[in-house]
Amino acid sequence: MQTLDDLLAGDIAGKTVLVRSDLNVPLDGDTITDDGRIRASIPTLRALWTAGAKVVVTAHLGRPEGRPDAKYSLAPVAQRLADLLDEQGAEGEVRSVGFAGDLVGRAAKDAVADLQSGDVLLLENVRFDPRETSKDDAERAALADDLAALVGPDAAFVSDGFGVVHRKQASVYDVAQKLPHYAGYLVSEETAVLRKLTTDPDRPYIVILGGAKVSDKLGVIKALLEQVDQVLIGGGMAYTFLKAEGKEVGDSLLQEDMVKTCGDLLDEYGSKIVLPNDLVVADAFAEDANTKVVFAGEIEAGWQGLDIGPDTRATFARIIGEAATVFWNGPVGVFEMAPFAEGTKAVAQAIADSTAFSVVGGGDSAAAVRQLGIDEAGFTHISTGGGASLEYLEGKELPGLAVLD
Repeated sequence: MQTLDDLLAGDIAGKTVLVRSDLNVPLDGDTITDDGRIRASIPTLRALWTAGAKVVVTAHLGRPEGRPDAKYSLAPVAQRLADLLDEQGAEGEVRSVGFAGDLVGRAAKDAVADLQSGDVLLLENVRFDPRETSKDDAERAALADDLAALVGPDAAFVSDGFGVVHRKQASVYDVAQKLPHYAGYLVSEETAVLRKLTTDPDRPYIVILGGAKVSDKLGVIKALLEQVDQVLIGGGMAYTFLKAEGKEVGDSLLQEDMVKTCGDLLDEYGSKIVLPNDLVVADAFAEDANTKVVFAGEIEAGWQGLDIGPDTRATFARIIGEAATVFWNGPVGVFEMAPFAEGTKAVAQAIADSTAFSVVGGGDSAAAVRQLGIDEAGFTHISTGGGASLEYLEGKELPGLAVLD
């Protein structure tokens, strides 16, 4: 796999470089509530503009269903990107940051034609074009042809959106077949970190899994149970496992159709699976709900579990503290509401305080770290990969990586 450093080894001053970034950030109206993915994209962009390239960035936001939708416009992202490049760039490095109001139309063509060395241009949401996510190879290839034509025959392609490399999409997979292609710094770093997790990791190797549904992570749960020493389970998925143990879960989130599957996993891997032994429950899914702490299995009808309890926090923290390798994906409670944030905060702080090789995977986990005020320096790596990271750990081939090879 050729990397960005291979591209930079040549003279790229004045050369147009198309970069696929992952700028899929959460928005509240036009306000970006977590700019972590934008920040993660900057090292690659900085290296290119410093070398004098004309940088054209393509990215997606949300799921606009193949047509323009103002609420999914990348315009707010372009402004934040400009602010961050200005904050983090050395004097004189970046000339300007622009935003094209379309993807491969007249606005984009005019903006690319006006680029000068050191300029950065963000194209409008690539998913506004239905060809981006089409299952038809010819349709995706046609969009890739349009993107390649936009930047010209002498351009290069840099894949730097690790969060989308598990997708066979035009701006990720097909365009790499049209232009000389390289892995950006983020893709290279994410791949190296995940390879370390899957190739003779230091032990004990502990995984913490949260999130809502067992079905969303069943593949990676099975794969990890074969590889790791212990899996600590929290979040909504914990209640399906607790139900499989015969415990009462009240009105907690439950996947009835996954209870038997969880029971089978407990039968086979019970010595590795650590479930909550106490929980914070509430009589409503609301920040001002009545709450109490109960033992697992003692959740009454009308009450629902929304966080792990204090004994479970202590148990999880102890196990994390003894680990040499830690991977965490998914909050263990509804951290967005203060009464149910302590479990996720305890997990995050325990990882940050540990000496383990630690990887935080998934947008919600990364957002929790920032929202709860945990020092990011305490983690070896905070991934932007989300589903791509999980599929890598599951052992699946990721099209966006395979095509770079």
